[in-house]
Amino acid sequence: MSHVRSTPTGKSGGSGGSTPAKRGRPFGSTTGSGAAAAAAAVGDAAAPAALVGPSLQVLTALSDQNNKRIVLALQSGLKSEILWALNALTVLSFKEKDDLRRDTTPLAKVPGLLDALLQVIDDWRDIAMPKDHTKPPRVRTLGVNTTLSGFGHENVEKVYSDTTIPPDDQTKTDDSTVTKKRSAGFWFDEEGLFNVDDEGRTEKQQCAVAASNIIRNFSFMPENETVMVQHRHCLETVFQCLEDQNTEDDELITNMLETLVNLAPVLDLRIFSSSKPSFIKITEKRAVQAIMGMLASSIRVWHCAAAELIGRLIINPDNEPFLLPVIPQIYKRLVDLLSVPAFDAQGAAISALYNVAEVNMDCRLKLASERWAVDRLLKVVKAPHPVPEVCRKASMIVESLVSEPQNRMHLLVHENTFAEILTSEGKYSDTFARILYELTARPSNKVMAGQAIWGNIN
Repeated sequence: MSHVRSTPTGKSGGSGGSTPAKRGRPFGSTTGSGAAAAAAAVGDAAAPAALVGPSLQVLTALSDQNNKRIVLALQSGLKSEILWALNALTVLSFKEKDDLRRDTTPLAKVPGLLDALLQVIDDWRDIAMPKDHTKPPRVRTLGVNTTLSGFGHENVEKVYSDTTIPPDDQTKTDDSTVTKKRSAGFWFDEEGLFNVDDEGRTEKQQCAVAASNIIRNFSFMPENETVMVQHRHCLETVFQCLEDQNTEDDELITNMLETLVNLAPVLDLRIFSSSKPSFIKITEKRAVQAIMGMLASSIRVWHCAAAELIGRLIINPDNEPFLLPVIPQIYKRLVDLLSVPAFDAQGAAISALYNVAEVNMDCRLKLASERWAVDRLLKVVKAPHPVPEVCRKASMIVESLVSEPQNRMHLLVHENTFAEILTSEGKYSDTFARILYELTARPSNKVMAGQAIWGNIN
């Protein structure tokens, strides 16, 4: 199967050009040989072949008839129909940031499309289980003496005749009634149903990955956010895929995780306890545990996206009751990511800590007491991180920690580092001037500092 991860944007240029790598994808993964096939599926059939390539000819709007055809094709279960629909939707859902196309199709304008895409993923997940858990094949004897038994495997090599001719009357055979003979394997070609063997499983897996890629592309469109975050089956499927990170396809999980990151600012976890019909019985606790599993992953793309996801979810006050019980585990993992020599991991951790630290006083107290937290935040500023916004957020996190009187004893240990950053006359000297003022200028702080010194002497 050839489905398109991304397509050229319609800009002029040779076929040797490449588009920038998408988030979570290595460089070079955004060009695919399936672009021409997908373009032909949705473009003008009369267009010359020269136009199908770097410059895609895509319909500016789908008619109601084509919308219904795409949904019905996804629901048909036929390989050729599903592949056509997935290729068409991949092209129609993809859009570069600087692309001025206006042909993207909101989910709200295509009734049943999201359900049909989820059905493709569900069909794969229904059979995506370890083979040792599946029942062994049984010997089929029903219809064993007939040309087609109905089960398909016993007589694949036999010949099927479209016209039945009595064996004892060969004289009636003439040129006009020549028997059309072909192998019974024609039932399993690409125009038919999916096989139940390893090849069929692979094809269904590829279709599920393509469907997840389309859902991911849809999640980038603001007009689709409301539809997707209110669709309980969609969210349950996403979180269930994250739960199965150790057994599920890597690309499928990455697509689902990126979908969740895009929807996180408007996502309310209380949907899992709402009256909306449930298909998988995902609860708020299971959803949070799935996110924590991704955060603990050793794959950098996954734990960076999970950190970003937590930082976006915590912005919604309705999500706080579900995330606060695991704040200690979140802090421990985020502080570990600060020590990773990867700038994207440090940036994701800083962004998450910045939002979590602003929730309440208890969050700031727990962060300040986390071992190595302040030290690694300061190292990000001193290095400095190549993205100025990351350094600014790291310094503001430290400033928010100083605002709590109970944290000052933890921060006095780093007074010399604060002074060093202040005297370096960097961009953040004003912030660290305020931090030093909070630590040393106020009378209460001087008393606390004196008590700490006196305790050390004794």
